[in-house]
Amino acid sequence: METKLSVVIITFNEEKNIGRCLESVKGLADEILVVDSFSTDKTKEICLSFGARFITHPFEDFTKQKNYAFSQATNDWVLSLDADEALDKVLKRNILELKKSPQPFAFKMHRVTQFCGKWIRKGEWYPDVKLRLVNRSESVFKGGKVHEQLTTNQKVKLLNGEILHYSFYTIDDYVLQNNKFSTMSAQTMYEAGKTTTIVRVIAAPIFNFIKNYFFKGGFLEGYFGWVIAVNSAHGNFLKYAKLYTLNRTKKLENK
Repeated sequence: METKLSVVIITFNEEKNIGRCLESVKGLADEILVVDSFSTDKTKEICLSFGARFITHPFEDFTKQKNYAFSQATNDWVLSLDADEALDKVLKRNILELKKSPQPFAFKMHRVTQFCGKWIRKGEWYPDVKLRLVNRSESVFKGGKVHEQLTTNQKVKLLNGEILHYSFYTIDDYVLQNNKFSTMSAQTMYEAGKTTTIVRVIAAPIFNFIKNYFFKGGFLEGYFGWVIAVNSAHGNFLKYAKLYTLNRTKKLENK
């Protein structure tokens, strides 16, 4: 008997991406569940046109939203995707085979990211291994407000094929995400009681750039490898600078 699979996606104003994502799981998913945080564009109409079950739920942070989405799935076997992702043909075929011959494992897979129209296969972004196919009864998302991690009690295997990540259409997209995610990361660390120093604010982005551009081979991607490494370092700087500012403000208020 073939195993039933729910594909679970969270969205907010994803009309640019969601159709491609849903098209890639057509014929694979027994249920497509979209949990949306009150989009104002055509996200809902596109999802409904693919036969998705569409639920609205207030967004607190990525970890809580994805755990809520898991709790609403009809099937225990769940594939978690982001709206700006899609399955390549190899990965889709392998998941279809797993449905016919289920195994008692969770599965991780490689993700490749497209940046300004170019697939990036060198540097910190690849191979970007993601755990995405799990039994939800044995799995949970953990983390702070951002950079949530799916964890499981199951044994994990690597599944051939790739998740195609259409993340950044322009450099502006990357800069905007850096600002948004660094604020959420700094707030998460601050709420956990973490502190930082001026030395780390200065040194962390320098080491981040050296690691990503040189040691992880970002330079092999040419111009875009440089742009990615610089922006990654900038995001690292923003995270610690914002944390330092939060700690400093707290100290001043307590005087």
